[in-house]
Amino acid sequence: MTTASTYAEFAVREAHGVSPTYERLAFAVSRDDALLARLDALPPAKRQPNLLFGVVRLLGGPVEDPAAFRDYALAHWARVEAEIRARVTQTNEAGRCAVLLPVLAALPQPLALLEVGASAGLCLYPDRYAYRYGDRLVGAGEPVLDCALTGLTPPGHLPRVVWRAGLDLNPLDVTDPADLAWLDALIWPEHAHRRARLRAAAAVAAADPPLLVRGDLVDDLPDLAARAPAEATLVVFHSSVLYHVPPPRRAAFTELVRGLPGHWIANEAPAVLPHAGMPEPRGEALYHLLALDGRPLAWTRQHGQELIWFGPLLG
Repeated sequence: MTTASTYAEFAVREAHGVSPTYERLAFAVSRDDALLARLDALPPAKRQPNLLFGVVRLLGGPVEDPAAFRDYALAHWARVEAEIRARVTQTNEAGRCAVLLPVLAALPQPLALLEVGASAGLCLYPDRYAYRYGDRLVGAGEPVLDCALTGLTPPGHLPRVVWRAGLDLNPLDVTDPADLAWLDALIWPEHAHRRARLRAAAAVAAADPPLLVRGDLVDDLPDLAARAPAEATLVVFHSSVLYHVPPPRRAAFTELVRGLPGHWIANEAPAVLPHAGMPEPRGEALYHLLALDGRPLAWTRQHGQELIWFGPLLG
């Protein structure tokens, strides 16, 4: 896939109906030879829209107007490129807990959570957030995570978590203003609710910091998993992480995680962890596939705003 088609597809499948600003911006970049040439000089993993847009926002550049964005990016390309090369998209979206919750609540309790690609670890607190599925509220407190739920009754209780740890090549610290600023820059411009959610979730994590380990998802996962308490059900999980990982390394991770005790929850784009015979998701929007121990269960949207269950009931 060319860089131009990557940006055009992002506009249609991810930003359409979710962020008009990024939809306009992505279409503009897909037709801009000067920007595309600069992006094509970067490693493939560094050409993605969220990374470019997030870096420009972090640097204080304009994103509302495509022409102003272009002028800024080209005039400041040395700074933009340096930040792109130094960073990865670590969108730590606590809202994804809303699509994980039905699975987590159905597993044998208590749980020991281990998130791969944890960023700042905000998805390690599914037991501390509240959830709104239509008119049904589960849990209490802040943030409240809204999720449109189809094909499944919301869980009646929160999971009981007794241990939480994260593994990341570059773990972020929500008490560090610079790390929090990067997480904020990765939130799409119109999403004030996600920005407020980030602050509320960061306060939860800062009050009871998780164990975050700098390491590789294959080399360092077994040692970290071995630190989980034996009396708890180990749950290794990840959301929108494996597309960063080269296919051979992805295969090694899959083989490894299948051999660990406990359970494995994956919430990834279907092309990243393909499964045969899946029902088609509706429309052109980008859906991720939620799977438990390699068994597909549901389609999800990328920020946790929707869950469409098609698999067997759990519990």
